[in-house]
Amino acid sequence: MTARDQGVIAPPLWLLAELTYRCPLHCAFCYNPVNYTDHSSELTTEQWIGVLREARALGAAQLGFSGGEPLLRDDLEVLVREGRQLGFYTNLITSGIGLTDKRLDALKDAGLDHIQLSFQDSTQELNDFLSSTRTFDLKNRVAKSIKAHGFPMVLNCVLHRYNLPHVDKIIDMALAMGAEYLELANTQYYGWAHANRAQLMPTAGQLREAEAVVERYREKIGHRCKIYFVVPDYFETRPKKCMNGWGSVFLGVAPDGAALPCHTARSLPGLSFPNVKDTSVRDIWYESDAFNRFRGFDWMKEPCRSCEEKTIDAGGCRCQAYLLTGDPANADPVCDKSPHHETVINVVKRAAGAAVQREPEEHPIVFRNDTNSRRLAALKTRGEPDHHNVADLAGARK
Repeated sequence: MTARDQGVIAPPLWLLAELTYRCPLHCAFCYNPVNYTDHSSELTTEQWIGVLREARALGAAQLGFSGGEPLLRDDLEVLVREGRQLGFYTNLITSGIGLTDKRLDALKDAGLDHIQLSFQDSTQELNDFLSSTRTFDLKNRVAKSIKAHGFPMVLNCVLHRYNLPHVDKIIDMALAMGAEYLELANTQYYGWAHANRAQLMPTAGQLREAEAVVERYREKIGHRCKIYFVVPDYFETRPKKCMNGWGSVFLGVAPDGAALPCHTARSLPGLSFPNVKDTSVRDIWYESDAFNRFRGFDWMKEPCRSCEEKTIDAGGCRCQAYLLTGDPANADPVCDKSPHHETVINVVKRAAGAAVQREPEEHPIVFRNDTNSRRLAALKTRGEPDHHNVADLAGARK
């Protein structure tokens, strides 16, 4: 029986409103689709309000405003106010670019509960290099303003080969800023990070050293700041239960209205994702093929189908299975029970070798921008894997 037949589908709890793919930063690890320029249309204010109301009626409780950069939408405050009036806990996920005192006042008045601010590193040099912008000083000023306005703040820093040795300094920066939470999110290799995997993948030694630093700080600072350290999947032997299970908790709505079971689901072939412009949120969640495709266990192949751990990890990540094996129904190759696990081991080995040999020119970083998006989209149209062709884009940095 499918999950739909069993009548056990719980309502969505977390709605992520990706308001726009536009962004002032050009991060090499952005999770937005590499072909985001193919999806340039955006929902209107009225359409977004409809989505919020329908999702809340289903039972969604947490509402995240993300992008791209959500501050590029002039109606952000209107949407925050609507979300708050509906009873959502509201969270702004932002680079901080455009978060002026005037907008902070307006967001406070609208009822925004919480802000997550991103940094790329604790140093100006690396922060600005990784985002291909000069934003470090601005981000520091924004962090002070967030605290001055009384918002709880999560500081988020994506980790990889370049900044893992700076974990202690990143933690010190978060403490100095008064962040209540610090998310040290090791890069997961989807979207732009997948295209830049050869450059960003750390060594196992870097991860061990960074995790030891985090543990020392946790013991030292106690409850002053809660530190999350998310290990990249490639260094595990069991996969995570992606998004707590496909179509179980998370409902993402892309800027153009496409409804997604996870941030990167658009990378999967053979799935047509419903759009909130012409399908109700209820029908999307309960009835659409896209949201039901990987619910339950009937879709699973071996070794997942007969594995006693399938209720724990739900087979892992479908996007990762596709990117590494070519079939989204395969076991996530992070799992050492997968017949494709050697693929992950080889990627990690190659990354370790590249880090030692320091050969960055072989795989130059491809920064997120419209030109690179169009070029990567063209490669994908020709059926060429994006991470094998980044050398073609060597000069396309902002």
